[in-house]
Amino acid sequence: MGVSQDVLKDFIQLKSEKLSVDEVSELVISSYCGAVSLFIDTTRNNFEGKKVIHLEYEVYISMAETEIKKICRDKKWPSVKHIAVHHRLGVVPITEASVIIVSSPHRAESLEAVMYCINTLKASLPIWKKEIYEDKYSWKENKECFGANSEK
Repeated sequence: MGVSQDVLKDFIQLKSEKLSVDEVSELVISSYCGAVSLFIDTTRNNFEGKKVIHLEYEVYISMAETEIKKICRDKKWPSVKHIAVHHRLGVVPITEASVIIVSSPHRAESLEAVMYCINTLKASLPIWKKEIYEDKYSWKENKECFGANSEK
């Protein structure tokens, strides 16, 4: 009797509620896969000497979902089985996260896929980030974003 293989599946969610690493991890765990790589992008409390109070994310949801699906379908690693991309929207307090998780039979492909997903997501996703400081705020562009050249 042979080993059955997982059906490829991607899990995409954009939401304003706190993300759960455990819940997202469960989506990609597979008996066929020996690796789950996790990237957690958290809100830090500072930026260039300024105290950050929190972040706020705004998004064009349908366009963002379409872009995330393209990133997931652009599987440069045939062994990658499941990709979960969950991104937080609205207010994100210090230390809370957006999450990307990838599952594959081997760690090298899993780690490479996580790096590709986060870099491509930051470069192409129509999500806008506002950093709230003690006395002001700033709309931020991702440095990786195509065409980004200045802070707004």
